[in-house]
Amino acid sequence: MTLQEFEKTARSIWRQVPQQYKRGIDCLIVEVHAQSHPEHDQFFTMGECVTETYLSDFDSPDTVRSSVVLYYGSFRALAQEDWQFDWEREINDTLLHELQHHLEHLASEAGLEDFDYAVEENFRRVEGQPFDPLFYHAGEPVEPGCFRVEHDVFRELEADRMEEAQYEFDWAGGRYLVSMPPSAADVQYVVIEEEMPDVAGDFCIVRIRRRSMLGTLRAALDRRGYTVEEVLVNMKEI
Repeated sequence: MTLQEFEKTARSIWRQVPQQYKRGIDCLIVEVHAQSHPEHDQFFTMGECVTETYLSDFDSPDTVRSSVVLYYGSFRALAQEDWQFDWEREINDTLLHELQHHLEHLASEAGLEDFDYAVEENFRRVEGQPFDPLFYHAGEPVEPGCFRVEHDVFRELEADRMEEAQYEFDWAGGRYLVSMPPSAADVQYVVIEEEMPDVAGDFCIVRIRRRSMLGTLRAALDRRGYTVEEVLVNMKEI
């Protein structure tokens, strides 16, 4: 996909987002260059939500303004490594992800970027209390889609259907297989019973039901819009 095709596709998807969800976003910017992940040079940053909070006369947050940035070079680099790379879907998913960041700022969910928030929500999970199902996003990034919160690791997986599935993944130099049971929930925490290398606590595969565009954006404003379940499974090294 050329730069011109990329920008045309991105702006077409952007126009489909209802204006109410773009409140406070000044513009969509397409950068030509690739952007390396700030903590892991071998990974690319696909997009970014650049947000500033302007103070009122009373030194308290008054206005939140954001710009959404897409890095064409990052998309192109990944497409060169994967002949099945779905440009349109990746653009759509990246835009939604950055919109979620903006909406969370608007909803005054600054705690989502606070590691202490992740620790507290993980404690609630372990204790069987209601918790924010995406709290681990505030944890320490390990690799794209994988986060560590203290002793626990959370690997995120999106799915169109929450049916029974076999899932293979790499971790700490090994390759593993788990059988994921079907679920009626929006978010399924699949907790591996065996000890995993380099993990002192739980290793969780978090399977998230892929929502429509509107469903995704609404859920960013109200995390209670997600239904959650947690199951224990056994893993097999392959």
